[in-house]
Amino acid sequence: MNKKQHWETVFTSKKIDEVSWYQQTPQDSINFIEQLELPNTAAIIDVGGGDSFLADNLVDKGYSNITVLDISSAAIKRAKQRLGRKAAKVKWIVADVLEFTDTIKYDCWHDRAAFHFFTKEDEVKSYLSIAQQHLNTYGKLIIGTFSTDGPEKCSSLPVKRYNENLLTSALQHWFTKIYCVTTNHTTPFKTLQNFLFCSFKKLST
Repeated sequence: MNKKQHWETVFTSKKIDEVSWYQQTPQDSINFIEQLELPNTAAIIDVGGGDSFLADNLVDKGYSNITVLDISSAAIKRAKQRLGRKAAKVKWIVADVLEFTDTIKYDCWHDRAAFHFFTKEDEVKSYLSIAQQHLNTYGKLIIGTFSTDGPEKCSSLPVKRYNENLLTSALQHWFTKIYCVTTNHTTPFKTLQNFLFCSFKKLST
């Protein structure tokens, strides 16, 4: 089963609160975006956003230029159905981020879902190259990834875990660190997953 088939199966076979990443209010992501003090018109992309509630929360907070990218069309369909009329306030893209290309330059690239699934060095480099290419000169990157105390697998797939030094080192050719914090996410199954959240700014080229 390839990546796309895997995620289509996940989102067609499980209810929204039957996946470990479910959270109605993704507070850590919201906090990091708000700390950047972006205008409400800032172009924000949520990579691997799927049927996450981040878009809902950003729309409710008045952000007007939101894009959600996910490899799963089923995930995006589910999110659009949930948002109803508000879905029209969001741009939806079904794509593998490693093949993503757009003419838009974003002010903020947010990812709490995809980055840790890239376990090979060439995948990580490709991802970061694509991210920096799609950020404007003063663009910011927010990564939420499993910490070294987090799970070794997610959705039956292996993940790559990071601490602050490892993540900063992986991004150093494209980005410089702003701020990092570790936090626990409580899954719907009442288990804890330890995450590392970091914000970065794009290096001038």
